[in-house]
Amino acid sequence: MEYTHLGRSGLIVSRLVLGTDNFGTQTTPEDASVIMDRALDLGINVIDTGDVYGWRFGEGYTEQIIGKWLAGGAGRRDRTVLATKLYGQMAEGPNNSGLSALHIRRACEASLRRLGVDHIDLYQMHHIDRSTPWEEIWEAMDLLKAQGKIVYVGSSNHPGWHIAAGQEAASRRGRPGLVSEQTIYNLLERTAELEVLPSCAHYGVGMMPWSPLDAGLLGGILRKERERTMGEPLPGARIATHRGKRLAKLDRHRDAVQAYEDLCDELGAKPADVAVAWLLARPGVSATIIGPRTVDQLVEATGALGVHLGEDVLARLDAIFPGPGPAPEAYSW
Repeated sequence: MEYTHLGRSGLIVSRLVLGTDNFGTQTTPEDASVIMDRALDLGINVIDTGDVYGWRFGEGYTEQIIGKWLAGGAGRRDRTVLATKLYGQMAEGPNNSGLSALHIRRACEASLRRLGVDHIDLYQMHHIDRSTPWEEIWEAMDLLKAQGKIVYVGSSNHPGWHIAAGQEAASRRGRPGLVSEQTIYNLLERTAELEVLPSCAHYGVGMMPWSPLDAGLLGGILRKERERTMGEPLPGARIATHRGKRLAKLDRHRDAVQAYEDLCDELGAKPADVAVAWLLARPGVSATIIGPRTVDQLVEATGALGVHLGEDVLARLDAIFPGPGPAPEAYSW
């Protein structure tokens, strides 16, 4: 396993982060425990979750699964950088979502209970809240830090402008502000290169992309189509809807995905490994979130650490999946 600092912070994180969005939906609690144990064995030291994960309204089901695993001892808590998120609706009522100081306090206390810990290492805002000023957000986060309930603060799905505004507001308070941002970023989805990545680079915010395979589109999907190994969708409206969107997107980008898989064949590397290796080679990317459903998928994901992409290969990938370029040049003269 490789390690690096998360942005400009002193926190050292593995370059692969264990995402847990599948825990409780596509992965049973028992299998999730096995995956987390194996992740530690592989050197992955960051487990990332969110209070809404598990997708049972208000239950924080995935956090509960992780909490039971942590309660098993064996040094699990000390070996884990524990990251969770808040923002989503967790109960009925107008103050049980968003980033108000009240909800931040309530959400943190609830996550601590479900996780069974006395502090959260990285507390992340899952989305922007346009109705709450940064001054209120930072006051609430600073209080949680002073109480020893959180250590670092991160963001997720924040545009570049909001990251800049947040960092400037934190600076006025004499505080470090954000240490990380999670955003969708992969070969097919490179919009973050316009504003988000430059903003993170300017303020020293570590980038942790999610969906490195773009819901499987960069994982050799066309080969699996030909071999008829894609399998049937799991039950549940959310999963079925997600699968439908994925296949519609594949139809729009089929030629590019085919060219990508042909290049991977030429390199003798798995498409999934190349996709993750490309992200790890991007400037400003501290770590990449992987979301395995099984132990086998977890172990396979570590193969990306052994893939080196030369400048010629990176150029060919840019030709297949051209990025938007920097702002404002991408849309101005």
